[in-house]
Amino acid sequence: MMSDTLRDVRLFVAAYEERSFTAAAERENATQSGVSQHIRKIEDRFGVKLFARGGGSVQPTPAGESYYRHCIELLRLNEMANRSVERFGAGLDGEMVVGLMPTMTRSVLAPALARFVALHPNVGVRIWEAYSANLTQQVRAGELAFAIVPASTGTVGVKTTRFAYTPEVLVSGAAAGREHMKPVKLADLGPLKVVVPSGQNARRANIETYLASNGVVVERRLELDAMMGTLDFVASTDWVAILPGLMMAEEAARPVGPQAPRRFTVNPIADPPVGMDLVLIEPARRPLEPAAAAFLEVLAQETARIGDVWGERAGLYEEAGVS
Repeated sequence: MMSDTLRDVRLFVAAYEERSFTAAAERENATQSGVSQHIRKIEDRFGVKLFARGGGSVQPTPAGESYYRHCIELLRLNEMANRSVERFGAGLDGEMVVGLMPTMTRSVLAPALARFVALHPNVGVRIWEAYSANLTQQVRAGELAFAIVPASTGTVGVKTTRFAYTPEVLVSGAAAGREHMKPVKLADLGPLKVVVPSGQNARRANIETYLASNGVVVERRLELDAMMGTLDFVASTDWVAILPGLMMAEEAARPVGPQAPRRFTVNPIADPPVGMDLVLIEPARRPLEPAAAAFLEVLAQETARIGDVWGERAGLYEEAGVS
């Protein structure tokens, strides 16, 4: 009886978050008609409509909104109860899938992953690199244990916790003639040729707002949603990019001199500075699995260590609920 009730709740939560019985069915390996029947069973039980149907989508009623808030808590508590017993069986094992944006994969991932696999050799790790929109959708669908993305407006079905801060920095080729790590005011640099991410990237709007509001003259823009391609292009041309300082920490800390040739010149942006908050997102309906929580702790520790080059405490893993 209880398993049937939980199945009803899971299908309701999927329909609420996807705003579609068809999408909910695909997410929960059910049929569209099956989802509809389960929802109707709940509505008949309470004598109230949970969704307004029509136009190819479903919209929650006030009753549906209230029911959803309690349902995700129920699912989360049920999962926590199950795992509290499972922990007595064995150490960390199984598989986890985590989503990271290029900011994290270029700088923090390698040392964090090396530490984690040494500590937990029985855990299978899969890392999915993508930009925030794709990662958020995958987290909501339950395909990822968690993801680290730029802070944005809340997304239904996703729990968000502040994870890290990183300044944005100006990155140019080593031949640009600028003094490495000297703060710069972009408005004083003259017309710039800037590589920017596409409009689908959460950082694009922030960059454009900063350029426009601070009198930065841009001669040309080039859209690239390929981080390695952006870095290679900037290194070999007179174009520049505004990139998260966290991903450029290794270059920032590298000594300057003939024995240490550099591909890039990195300059903190000043007057005013600009930065980006990164957030941890996870499915609202369930807690982190033990393996994912352990990996998050290591990831946050490495983020804090690497971010120290900018004088900022980047990793906020205590706030992310990891001990």
